[in-house]
Amino acid sequence: MKKFLQNKKALSRVVAVIIVITVIVSLLSVAAVVWMGRLTVPLINVTGLTVTDVEFTIGDSSSGKITVYVINSDTKDFTVQRIRINHEDEEIWSSETSNTVYAGSSEIFTITKAITTDTIYRISFYALDEEHVLELVGSYTAMT
Repeated sequence: MKKFLQNKKALSRVVAVIIVITVIVSLLSVAAVVWMGRLTVPLINVTGLTVTDVEFTIGDSSSGKITVYVINSDTKDFTVQRIRINHEDEEIWSSETSNTVYAGSSEIFTITKAITTDTIYRISFYALDEEHVLELVGSYTAMT
């Protein structure tokens, strides 16, 4: 060990290896952060599409309803492609006038499904504009 510490060349090689490893780990970390950022950016609500109200009608699969009020304060139109409740695609849903929430307007969406009290429902809207897919997510609880 004493020879190793006295040998300047051996010490500089160890320091060089440590520096190289540190640089590689740093670069990989930055690359991972950029990659994760690109995966999540299309899912972030950076638009004016927002949920203003949610109403629940308690009932079975034919009489239970979730009514979701959405407003678009953006300059782009958004077309709702699908709606998911608690990570499951909903087959029976409708809108008051159109699946497209036009710029500066609002829309009401109704999902027909079994609704029970004191249950949390995670509602996800998947909308499309000219550029990207938007996921609009909110968790709401059905109360009596």
